[in-house]
Amino acid sequence: MSQEGYQSPAAVETTADTGLNMHEMQMSNPGKTPIQILHEYGTKTGNLPVYVMEKAEGEAHQPSFVFCVTVGDVSCSGQGPSKKAAKHHAAEAALKILQIDTGPVNVPVKSESNGVAAETNHHTNSVGILQELALQRGWRLPEYTFLMEAGPPHKREFTVTCRLESLSEKAVGHSKKAAKKAAAEKILAKLQSLSDCSEITWAPKPCVRFENLRNSSAEKISLLRRNPLSIPNKDYIQMMLELSKEQGFEVTYFDIDELTVNGQYQCLAELSTSPVTVCHGTGISCSNAHNDAAHSALQYIKIMASTKSVNQGDTCGVQGTEGTGGTE
Repeated sequence: MSQEGYQSPAAVETTADTGLNMHEMQMSNPGKTPIQILHEYGTKTGNLPVYVMEKAEGEAHQPSFVFCVTVGDVSCSGQGPSKKAAKHHAAEAALKILQIDTGPVNVPVKSESNGVAAETNHHTNSVGILQELALQRGWRLPEYTFLMEAGPPHKREFTVTCRLESLSEKAVGHSKKAAKKAAAEKILAKLQSLSDCSEITWAPKPCVRFENLRNSSAEKISLLRRNPLSIPNKDYIQMMLELSKEQGFEVTYFDIDELTVNGQYQCLAELSTSPVTVCHGTGISCSNAHNDAAHSALQYIKIMASTKSVNQGDTCGVQGTEGTGGTE
């Protein structure tokens, strides 16, 4: 990853090859934010900027966020008291490397409330970018699911999930549109991190059907069939990770904001099987909830991948629906 202040040769070539008149761009920029200017540059060069949150720390009354922006071969980081401010500083650093003068800009200090994504970065259409990417790669189009609405009438909070192939991300916003854009942004960021480079090279894995799991004689699935899932203090997250790598599906954990009536943390484990499997877990901490969700998912796979399930013709009644865990 390029560091702030570093100008890669590729970045110089990109600027030169586009034939952009930097003086004209600088003259048309007064009053615009770094995010807007960088987006205009990305539109002209064909390299739209992608923002990734790298760090969120500090107290609730004094938070600190760090965002990384990648545009072409240039990557820069920015820090600020809000997500929007951090994005602005990251964009400003990238513009300096690209030798684009931002002129007088206004970087907002606060645009977040209680960790809820505000309607920021209006000029970067993450929903459109994600859909265009899916069409170009021949993927299934992104699916958006409205999960819940909370908060007082003057300060509503909407939760939306975005699913692209085997990837899923949840986001919250002060409107459905803002939450949808934030979820799409998270998917783009995940695609970027999975590609491990500025260009998105990630490719979806083929769907893993339960029939494949039943017919598999690989080591991890065979051990799952033979051994009980009742070992105290067992790391079921690691066990699930090893099984998913062996069988070629992915596991995503979603933390649920609300605690149970007993004050425990909640989590959902989503498996990219066909059909998709979702299992619930609870615990005295987030990690315990993740482990419990992994345990439930392993129990479900054990049932569905067993010879007994095949002979009974899937009498469990969960094939073709989203699973919620099982018992041995």
